[in-house]
Amino acid sequence: MAQYTVAVAGASGYAGGEILRLLAQHPHFQVRCVTGYHSSGDQLGDYMPHLPLYADLTIQDTTAEILNGHDIIILALPHGASGALSEQLNSEAIVVDLGADHRLEQATAWQDFYGGTFYPAWTYGMPELMVGKNTAGDYLYQRSRLATSKRIAVPGCNVTAVTLALQPAVAEDLIAPEHIVAQLVVGYSGAGKNLNQPHLLAAEAIGTATPYAVAGRHRHIPEILQNFAQAAGLSSDQANKFGLAFTPVLVPMSRGILACVSAAMTPAAQNLTDEQIRDYWLRAYQHEVFMQLLPPGKWPSTHNVIGSNSAHIQVAVDRRAKRILCCCAIDNLTRGTAGQALQSLNIALGVSETTALSTLGVAP
Repeated sequence: MAQYTVAVAGASGYAGGEILRLLAQHPHFQVRCVTGYHSSGDQLGDYMPHLPLYADLTIQDTTAEILNGHDIIILALPHGASGALSEQLNSEAIVVDLGADHRLEQATAWQDFYGGTFYPAWTYGMPELMVGKNTAGDYLYQRSRLATSKRIAVPGCNVTAVTLALQPAVAEDLIAPEHIVAQLVVGYSGAGKNLNQPHLLAAEAIGTATPYAVAGRHRHIPEILQNFAQAAGLSSDQANKFGLAFTPVLVPMSRGILACVSAAMTPAAQNLTDEQIRDYWLRAYQHEVFMQLLPPGKWPSTHNVIGSNSAHIQVAVDRRAKRILCCCAIDNLTRGTAGQALQSLNIALGVSETTALSTLGVAP
């Protein structure tokens, strides 16, 4: 059984802690190095007491010198922090970036939503992303592009939920692309530990819902549009074909995302039955172990996916409004970040894709 040594940068954050939780269950990976900024010099057990296997690891400085020398390097760093660092990392190591620095293919999109230095896009770490069709009309998926990849960029959590919900409609031209509406409820870990809104303190979060990054300002928007272009078989510079009104709302739960996405039906889609429309989601996800299209009338709930790499999806047709409604529930830290990273890493290494990942939530 092949064994790989792993270094995790940003180990004391939400995403770093979640990837360590999953790695602890993986038979092929041995975590030898953890790094951080403010936590440097401390024991990992002070931050992650639920991971006794790694409790005695000392958090080191996040430098290329310390990270190099390991087979796999996972960067769980704030946006803008991994781009320059990654250029100093060993070209033979597999590097997985959980941040945004290598997700976007268009420099203009990066400048509009992030700013600073633009770094080239890496292989996108969403195996189930639809990337067009072959000549026989079969769907093509991002999975094939991940095989043997050494540089993987993991999608954003909100991006994951919205993309998985709507992409079959995009691929089949069932919707008008200009007026897509996405409303999400997001647990506080989905906004990150460094959310720069002092009024959103934990004590004030109880019993309230608060929108954030509204009116077209959320940084995940260009990534979602890039994915829609991929699903439609277009290049990323054609992402402006799609229009998205995106509103995330923080709710008093620690983790989880529920995305409700709708769009106006095309005239051709209006002539289809509800069952015919649903069949496109069945066709897209019937062989995907982590994609669960729920029975008709059953709607996704975040508590059913917590701790799992699953996405629970439902689609329905609002005939009065002439819109298709798609909902997707994920755990933002697992399916939306660390689980998707590990799934992509398994593929890149030729390991069984489901290794150390679960389809089971923790709800009774």
